[in-house]
Amino acid sequence: MSSKTLTDHLVQLATPTPYSDAVNHPFLRSAGDGTLSNGLLSLWLSQDRIYAAHAYPRFIGALIASIPFDKSDGLKSAREAQNQRILKTLTFALENIVTEVGFFSETADTWRMELECWRERKGTRDYVAEMDSISRGKQLDDGLVFLWAMERVYLDAWSFVRAELEERGVGHDSPAAAFAKNWSSPEFQRFVNDLAGLVNASKIEWERAERIWARVVELEKDFWPSEREESQMRI
Repeated sequence: MSSKTLTDHLVQLATPTPYSDAVNHPFLRSAGDGTLSNGLLSLWLSQDRIYAAHAYPRFIGALIASIPFDKSDGLKSAREAQNQRILKTLTFALENIVTEVGFFSETADTWRMELECWRERKGTRDYVAEMDSISRGKQLDDGLVFLWAMERVYLDAWSFVRAELEERGVGHDSPAAAFAKNWSSPEFQRFVNDLAGLVNASKIEWERAERIWARVVELEKDFWPSEREESQMRI
């Protein structure tokens, strides 16, 4: 039997939407070479704030509510220990997203980025709808795979941007560099690894996890705005 973990399998899986489309998107390549416009970055941040300030807390809350605590489980039982591990990780996610929403506002103020003048993109609506659908299903393992997938894509995407900025020696003092530093930090990497551990310890069928992973890759690719899209999305 293969010793490959589920998360390793998913990252290496060929998906209908290639993984590179999500983590090396033209938006990210522009962020990495210092050519990303303030307007397009502002549009993206306005959409990410919708996700972070509204959809993400609701999603995490639903996952916490679906943890199957059972009074018959002993305090030292394996299932109780795993449930507590899940709760600790999800609680961190909830606390961290509150910090990130504040980080968004501070970064926007520093770089004079407008966040209130944009319409909601279809990619944002589709992402939020999928998160709500997973939440309604009340399947904790599904939600953990979805959460890990979202965070893994962000880790890889912004690590790519950080590597590009460092290689080119550009944009060190820029909002893109601030975002890249945030989502490639050792703390964020540990969080993604903790989520991977939860997914790998779950009992989800691999084919089911593959479908969730493929959908997240598709959603992430569509979440990045296209060049000059900002000219069409102002209110």
